[in-house]
Amino acid sequence: MSNVDVLSFGETMAMWVAEQSGDLAQVELFHKRIAGADSNVAIGLARLGFNVKWLSRVGADSLGRFILTALQAQGLDCQHVDIDPLHPTGFQLKSRVDDGSDPQVEYFRRGSAASHLNCSAITEPLLSARHLHATGIPAALSASCNELSFELMKSMRAAGNSVSFDPNLRPSLWASEQHMIRDINALAAHAHWVLPGLSEGQLLTGYEAPADIAAFYLDQGAEAVVIKLGAKGAYFRTAKTEQWVPAIPVANVVDTVGAGDGFAVGVISALLEKLDLNDAVQRGNWIGSRAVQSRGDMEGLPTRAELNQHTAAA
Repeated sequence: MSNVDVLSFGETMAMWVAEQSGDLAQVELFHKRIAGADSNVAIGLARLGFNVKWLSRVGADSLGRFILTALQAQGLDCQHVDIDPLHPTGFQLKSRVDDGSDPQVEYFRRGSAASHLNCSAITEPLLSARHLHATGIPAALSASCNELSFELMKSMRAAGNSVSFDPNLRPSLWASEQHMIRDINALAAHAHWVLPGLSEGQLLTGYEAPADIAAFYLDQGAEAVVIKLGAKGAYFRTAKTEQWVPAIPVANVVDTVGAGDGFAVGVISALLEKLDLNDAVQRGNWIGSRAVQSRGDMEGLPTRAELNQHTAAA
């Protein structure tokens, strides 16, 4: 039995968050943090006490050192993060918003160290994890990352380990929308648990209703499909059951980025603990509601003690 609970992979970037609102061109003060949907989920699971291996690549530069230190401080096992002497660490600029709208984000990641990840990074110790969480982002970074995404998901499922997949669409990273839809749906076919947002599911499947979107992925081989509905909560469907789970009301939305990652942390952690889907989606809604009340992508992700306190009070 592996003592590694979760394997996750992808690109963590340095993130410069504006200290004042307005056009990024006019902002003079920024706060340095880390960003990346895949590592957000990995961090969230580590905060809940799971043993999480992180597979990635950073440049041999100060931003790479900053990211490694930050990830290790969050409890991730980073022994499978390579230092790339030839390519830089990716970074992004993020605007500050005070009205609950989506912030402006500018990426500087083309040709980054992480985009040079490839299948040579796959080793037996990585595949010993009992669960793999993947998103559609690494597959969009480069041909070699795309190949790595498919190989990891196929290998983990073939080994009898559970696999979760969040499409996390980034259209600007793909050569075309058609290419994106084809590859994301092909990746989803290797997952047990598929976690799209409603608009993502509509684009990827061509269906409008959550039930039809879920049926599309169940027909591809998923065991459960959980669809994020924003302020309306979430909907899940399996071969045997379906249910809508209401959202947790939030009075003051501070930052919407990271809400879907928080939701994924809740659902995946609960399913790994053998809770039923209703409880898993309720936990996902709760962690997602915390995420939108925090400035920063992963600052609102709870510790196990905070989760236990919430569960006891519920």
